[in-house]
Amino acid sequence: MTRPVPDTVTLAVIQMHVTDQLQDNVTRAEAHVRDAAKQGAQVILLPELFENLYFCQVEREDYFGLAHEIEGHPFIGRFQNLARELGVVLPLSYFERAGQAHYNSLVCIDADGELLGNYRKTHIPDGPGYEEKYYFNPGDTGFKVWPTRFGRVGVGICWDQWYPETARVMMLQGADFLLYPTAIGSEPAEVESPNSHHMWQRAMVGHAVSNSSYVGAANRIGTETVGDLNQTYYGHSFISDYTGELVAEFGETEEGPLLHALNLAEARKFRAGMGFFRDRRPELYGPLLTTDGVTRRG
Repeated sequence: MTRPVPDTVTLAVIQMHVTDQLQDNVTRAEAHVRDAAKQGAQVILLPELFENLYFCQVEREDYFGLAHEIEGHPFIGRFQNLARELGVVLPLSYFERAGQAHYNSLVCIDADGELLGNYRKTHIPDGPGYEEKYYFNPGDTGFKVWPTRFGRVGVGICWDQWYPETARVMMLQGADFLLYPTAIGSEPAEVESPNSHHMWQRAMVGHAVSNSSYVGAANRIGTETVGDLNQTYYGHSFISDYTGELVAEFGETEEGPLLHALNLAEARKFRAGMGFFRDRRPELYGPLLTTDGVTRRG
């Protein structure tokens, strides 16, 4: 489906805390969406897996019970109705069950309530406090870009945000801007990697620069206890412009919608002028299709 791309779009990323009660979280998320729409947002991004605590801190069989199939899902239909009522686009993260498989997934709901498609998270992390490989099959949908009423929306999920390949593929597929719902914060004491939001932001700002694209990320906040572990989510949800400038940012504790007007017409002009896509040499990128950097022929 070909749709005209608007020159400007108002984006909101939602920063919020969550509890272990699905209905509590869904009700709070809906309130934030309504608030964002009241302020003029047209595309509204909620955080990753906002329906419950980030259960992937630990490996427990019981948490597979949180997954649901798309058909008859406990809250996707509610957000379809909300999108239709408010006339907004909602990329919506959820824990998907499909047969015997489980995925960290996202549906894109257009402004008329239509489900445009389903994306299954491609890159699945595995480490202390982020035990996602225990719960999620690797995504099998490929990267997705959806033609919505308010532009062509490309969405990756959390760990996807660290990969330049994810951003580049979505841009090559025609994305007008890039979104990343996230659940990230403190690392367990035994982990040596930096416990900071700065590296997280810089990775995505790099995507904004190298693709001349607006980027938005929505994170959760608060301290969550799962099993015998505590994890504090550092917020700092943000929107970057197509030059890599942070044009809107929350801190560690703010909750609610963060808005910014995206000038997609200016971004398109700037992107063409930079020549990043003109000067690509895909015929030389064979090593990117390997795991060890060695391209084998025949």
